[in-house]
Amino acid sequence: MSPTPVTTGLPTQPASYSWEATDEEVAARYGVPLDEILRFDLNTSPAPPELVARVLAAGRFEAPLSEYPPTDYRRLVEAAAGVYGVATNELLVGAGADEILDLAGKTFLPAGGRAVVPAPTYAMYRVVTEQRGATAIAVPREGRDAGYRLDLAATRAAAAEADLVWLCSPNNPTALPEPDGAIETLLDGIRSDAAAAGRQAAMVVLDEAYAEFVGRSLIDLRLDQPNLVVVRTASKAYALAGLRVGFAIARPETIARMAPFRPPGSVSTVSVSVVTAALLDPAAMAANVARVDAERDRLSDALRAAGWSVGPSVTNFLLVDLGTVERAAATATGLLHRGLVPRTFPAGHPLAHCLRLTIRDRAGNDRLVAAAREIEKAAP
Repeated sequence: MSPTPVTTGLPTQPASYSWEATDEEVAARYGVPLDEILRFDLNTSPAPPELVARVLAAGRFEAPLSEYPPTDYRRLVEAAAGVYGVATNELLVGAGADEILDLAGKTFLPAGGRAVVPAPTYAMYRVVTEQRGATAIAVPREGRDAGYRLDLAATRAAAAEADLVWLCSPNNPTALPEPDGAIETLLDGIRSDAAAAGRQAAMVVLDEAYAEFVGRSLIDLRLDQPNLVVVRTASKAYALAGLRVGFAIARPETIARMAPFRPPGSVSTVSVSVVTAALLDPAAMAANVARVDAERDRLSDALRAAGWSVGPSVTNFLLVDLGTVERAAATATGLLHRGLVPRTFPAGHPLAHCLRLTIRDRAGNDRLVAAAREIEKAAP
């Protein structure tokens, strides 16, 4: 089984998302009891915050559940604007960050257009690009020793011929942010090149899904960068992935361009109410980030002691370099037979020799460490 997220059908069709195997499918395929399946492939949290139960028990939602949610998501927008330090007209709500990416593609990518995708990165950027009938221009990142940082010169050069540039910091799946000042330098370069050529600068979508784990954001760059859209989510640090709530943050005129593509009521009434509560009471998010911080070092050290090469991370996941495609595949199979589901990468991918592993709670992480020790002990 390969839980890798992208598959391509016919050559004439765009890329599409290949859904991860369900717990039931993994259990059946590998002969593991269903209650022993543990997901290390989704970058989610082990449990939602307690406030979810309180909101659901109170039953006081934005509107009766027999009705559609408020069309402007007003309370949610006001709460998010307060958290991110922006005006309400600088923010757009979507059904998860993925819908925000889709809205950006619909707004800024014409059919036959071009989008820059630094690789490796989140697979949905290519999916969205190709589904718009546009071409994804892959620009290789620098290598592991350089922290997989952007190749600024190559990315800037590619942007000169593009309609859109997809960025992710901290980057998924490499687990590290761009160096200080790198994105600012790139944005300035893109605008400077466009001005010199007498063309409109490429739009830049900066995905900050993991920003809470590093405690800083580049949202303020929008003040000087009209071509910037920043993406945030309630899925990762807020531990509310199942509610599907994400945000686009940009200057008002940019949000106004995206708004016509927003579908009506794509975010449920329950999601609006719960995420609003989470944004207004950030203690649970802070506790989850603290949990990840503590477990990240402990898990990394234990996996290294077991014989795995674990890269540095500032996120809620680790990238493990197993050296060869064959060893990565064998290790993934060993984990799956133990009910532990890693994120794998397909043949030809620049990280095909790696596995990506979510940082879970202590008990779950201990299962992973024990499995790593067993797999390494049995290795030829």
